[in-house]
Amino acid sequence: MKYSYNSIDIDPGAEVQRIVSEIREALKTKLKKRGAVVGISGGIDSSVVLALCVKALGADKVIGVMMPEKDSKSDSLLLATILAEKFGVKTYIEELSAALSGFACYDKRDEAVKRIFPQFNSSWKMKLVLPKGGDEVKRLNVFYLTAISPDGEELTERLPINEYLQIVAASNLKQRSRMAMLYYHAERNNYAVMGTGNKNEHEQGFFVKYGDGGADIKPIAHLFKTQVYQLAEYLDVPKEIRSRIPTTDTYSAGQTQEEFFFQIPFDVLDRVWDAMEKNVSVEDTASALNLSIKQVEAIRDNIEQKIRGTEYLRLEPLEIAQYQNKEEIAL
Repeated sequence: MKYSYNSIDIDPGAEVQRIVSEIREALKTKLKKRGAVVGISGGIDSSVVLALCVKALGADKVIGVMMPEKDSKSDSLLLATILAEKFGVKTYIEELSAALSGFACYDKRDEAVKRIFPQFNSSWKMKLVLPKGGDEVKRLNVFYLTAISPDGEELTERLPINEYLQIVAASNLKQRSRMAMLYYHAERNNYAVMGTGNKNEHEQGFFVKYGDGGADIKPIAHLFKTQVYQLAEYLDVPKEIRSRIPTTDTYSAGQTQEEFFFQIPFDVLDRVWDAMEKNVSVEDTASALNLSIKQVEAIRDNIEQKIRGTEYLRLEPLEIAQYQNKEEIAL
């Protein structure tokens, strides 16, 4: 197959109409729900999902829920408000800091951070980062912890597995709390919760199981981030949101999604992945994208490792009754 830089492009108008039709059909015949609830953060994905729901159902049948907490960036709430006003939907602001403090989310996270940096306290900021290049890019869970003091000093250390697991487990309370809040608003209105994850997040495991991965409908889980931006332009999502660099908005220090998880710019990652799915050779992919063969091979390997390594996140709960022989049950 002849591949080019633009081979990933879709017909946004046709795709929007297809998704809109599927949303209407799913709500009417399968879910028996009257409308949709979307958690909005000022990010591109939730913005596109909100716009799709409004197009499918009308603004009066869509609720936007903003769920800031003490580590959230101030522009997230501002951009989410601009989005809601643009599409005319009713919104609720649910401040989650108290609930997360009740779960000891921040304390449990900081306890692990202090085992690496004993001087860390509530006046500091922190984030997890992945290596940007070299052999470590090919490995999962090679994370570094960066702590930033009030005067701007940055300390970075490779994160041992126990501390990594504790920080992530504590931080995942944020996504699971948001999911619970979305279902509160959905159930009191007999609405459906709309997932906002794209293909990159869903298939590579950049989501929290029963957190932001919990939803009744996932309208954009089949679309690359690059294609989500194409829909955003077609749907006239506010320019401020379309020009914003995708962030995690999870840790107190500012951080992009590329820095935290994907490691590779979306315009490159998506096209290498798209070419791989279309059975384009490594050589032709490299030529089309002006990359070296070694670069394409490394990116493909990175994608495949993340898909394999996060398969458990996409599994439905396993029922013991499905096993036919006792020997198949791993104790």
